[in-house]
Amino acid sequence: MEEDQDLQGPVPPRATGAVGPTAVEPKGIEPPAAGGQLASDPVYGGAWADPPGRLEPASAPVAPACGCGGPGGGQPAAAAEQPAFVYAIGQIDFRFPSLGVEKELAQAVGRLETSGLSDRQTVHSVISQPENRYLARQLCYVLNIQGLDTYLLRPRDPADFALLVDAVRPDPRPTDLDVVIGLRGPLAPPSFCNGLTLPVVFFDQLYSFDSTELIGAIERPEQIPADRFEAASHELLGRILNLGDNAGDTDEHRAVNYLAVRYQGIYHKTVEAFAGNSALSAVEVLDSRLSGARRILDVVLSYTHRQRDVTEKFAVRLDCTEEFPFVVRKLAAYYDR
Repeated sequence: MEEDQDLQGPVPPRATGAVGPTAVEPKGIEPPAAGGQLASDPVYGGAWADPPGRLEPASAPVAPACGCGGPGGGQPAAAAEQPAFVYAIGQIDFRFPSLGVEKELAQAVGRLETSGLSDRQTVHSVISQPENRYLARQLCYVLNIQGLDTYLLRPRDPADFALLVDAVRPDPRPTDLDVVIGLRGPLAPPSFCNGLTLPVVFFDQLYSFDSTELIGAIERPEQIPADRFEAASHELLGRILNLGDNAGDTDEHRAVNYLAVRYQGIYHKTVEAFAGNSALSAVEVLDSRLSGARRILDVVLSYTHRQRDVTEKFAVRLDCTEEFPFVVRKLAAYYDR
């Protein structure tokens, strides 16, 4: 596999369409329940379905095209706050937005056979039923990053509620990972999710997989034993996921998160460095001098020899101008200016 290719086929597709790092269009998912109300997407201007009374919290003012009006009181459109791209990695959980929704789900539980199931398994069993998809659309879905509730999630395509349902795993594990790609919108008001006030992310893609599956999908160099390769890869992935305040909403964090799940070259180099008695001493993201009309970043990995204390640096160049980052230059030696 070429170093600059995306990881292909790391995880068998789940029944509802959630997959590993390679996107798969969900199929066979029923449309929103009848009576659903279409509202304008505050970011893209499209439409997404929601039950009545649940639209206002996710709406945001749209700056006029002329840049001469709106909430800014005559400020130029560029001065208005623009939604940020998000490429975040965490774990998805659910919340009840109100007591009424919680009681309605309890009634649905009473109509099913749930003997022997845990509470989490019971909720997943209920919202997975086609006749209960109206409940799945009513729940709040929260992305938890490094132990903190960070975003409320809304799909741009109503069919992608099935991906959220699948992400609410019946048997969650610490190694579970969810990758959310979309746009960060406004803060949700307290009435939106039972007092939980977080930014709303309108996502276009959602991957759900296990970190062990991700590492297993990476092509292992023949000269590296499997156990050493897995240990080194897990360490690199952990370092990236635990970068300070990595909420995936800055270009720098989007870049490293993209590399963590889509670019195997950094794993090969890290395993090679460990085999050569070097330690991963730093992960940095620097502005490229080639940035002009586009946002170009260099992700620099530093490896320091454990005995000689000599540091070697390697960098991947990415374009993070748009919602979906991509590699501009493959991993290569990097020299300080």
